Amino acid sequence: MARDWQELTRMTQGKPVTVERVRVVDEDIAIEGSFALPRLAGLSAEDQVFVMAFVRCHGSIKAMEEMFGISYPTVKNRLNRIARRLEFVETVEVSPDEEAIGGLERGEISVDEVLRRLSE
Repeated sequence: MARDWQELTRMTQGKPVTVERVRVVDEDIAIEGSFALPRLAGLSAEDQVFVMAFVRCHGSIKAMEEMFGISYPTVKNRLNRIARRLEFVETVEVSPDEEAIGGLERGEISVDEVLRRLSE
């Protein structure tokens, strides 16, 4: 299975790919349509391994230095380069009033708490 994604990554050379058929392994279930691969799949195989290692190291740059035998600036530069390749969800500024109302909608705070925050 690991070779499959490495081969796919090599063949596509980082170009966008659309999957048109998905089959559940060991089941007689297949789904057809147009499915985008996760953004991480668009990275080179080497960068995917680097990201997986970073997660396994719990984000410790020191552990990454030791694992790959590279310096702190090299780890940071590579992470920054990978981050530029990944599109992140755009963040939006939310006013305190909107946050309070959102908390109420999600059931995180009470009406009384919302009213208290709105009166401040």
